[in-house]
Amino acid sequence: MLNFDFYNPTHIIFGKDRLDEVGKNTPAGARVLVTYGRGSAKKSGLIDKVKTSLGNRQVFEFGGIEPNPRYETLMKAVEIVRAEKIDFLLAVGGGSVIDGTKFIALAALYEKDPRDLLKFGLATVPLDVAGKALPIGTVLTLPATGSEMNCGAVISHEHGKYPVLNVMTYPKFSILDPALTFTLPRIQVANGVVDAFVHTTEQYITYPADGRVQDRFAEGILRTLIEIGKTTVEEAENYDARANHEWAATLALNGLIGAGVPQDWATHMIGHELTAMFGIDHGQTLAAVLPAMLDIRRDKKRAKLLQYAERVWDIKSGSEDEKIDQAIAKTREFFESLGIKTRLSEYGVKADKIPAVIEQLKAHGMTKLSETGDLTPDISKKILEKAM
Repeated sequence: MLNFDFYNPTHIIFGKDRLDEVGKNTPAGARVLVTYGRGSAKKSGLIDKVKTSLGNRQVFEFGGIEPNPRYETLMKAVEIVRAEKIDFLLAVGGGSVIDGTKFIALAALYEKDPRDLLKFGLATVPLDVAGKALPIGTVLTLPATGSEMNCGAVISHEHGKYPVLNVMTYPKFSILDPALTFTLPRIQVANGVVDAFVHTTEQYITYPADGRVQDRFAEGILRTLIEIGKTTVEEAENYDARANHEWAATLALNGLIGAGVPQDWATHMIGHELTAMFGIDHGQTLAAVLPAMLDIRRDKKRAKLLQYAERVWDIKSGSEDEKIDQAIAKTREFFESLGIKTRLSEYGVKADKIPAVIEQLKAHGMTKLSETGDLTPDISKKILEKAM
């Protein structure tokens, strides 16, 4: 097992009828900015319920945070924070709203150009660069990204998507009430299942490091998502399925299964470029890239792919390559059973666009990807060709 530090201070408040606890966990006397997306939280009355829980605190609102939150939008919120002397942020929404709010929390207290915070890639923004942030709470409405219990965000700026990680942006608390997700469109639920699944494989299908506990946790998350995936998509108000979906998505990226084991993230980095260039949903890009990635990288990932085949999909017969083929096929079938297409051509992306995607990967420094740092643009090109 590799050396690791594990730190996660987020207080999770999980279950039915927990929304009233927003007020109990927000500092008394705080000047609060409630952030949300394009209006569903407002129209449904959720924002009003949150404000009621906040009681007599001074509350401001900022709506309109996009899927794949944009730097320019978030900087408008930063202006409000500074002008109104906001001292607590409350994100009501899914991963994009929470990610955007984390960036607001950092940028509002950053004394230089906030675009500096976009320059660190998958490395943590050092505390001597950004060592302070406004405190954040969250009310989760879309189980997918795990942002409610980690310190990471992905921010869109110009033609790229930029990871921003900083230890100061762990939420102080997160309300996870599965019932708040019942009105989600099916495609968003399906995307959320895929996102949680691929978050897990990025930390699991790498190379053996004798992280036995981490592996078993990861396999449990994957098997749970396989068991409840179709149900949580098709039965919007199946509380038990949605509760398991929500908790699996949180555990997939709260640092636990990635502690002490190698991590990949190449599928995500390639997927980010596809979203930025073609507007394909994040979960859909992952569903298209992951099967191709596993196929092209089967030799590098052979031992863990075989473990994945046996422990997650119960594949125990056949040659090594036959087991790997079956595991990849079952992965693709699982995504498709959720209603997610798994070929880039099905999203209107043609092979002649691949060179442009590769150029964007180069422009954003994504030239040495994977758990071993040897996934070059040429290999990314092969993966994209396989994903067509």
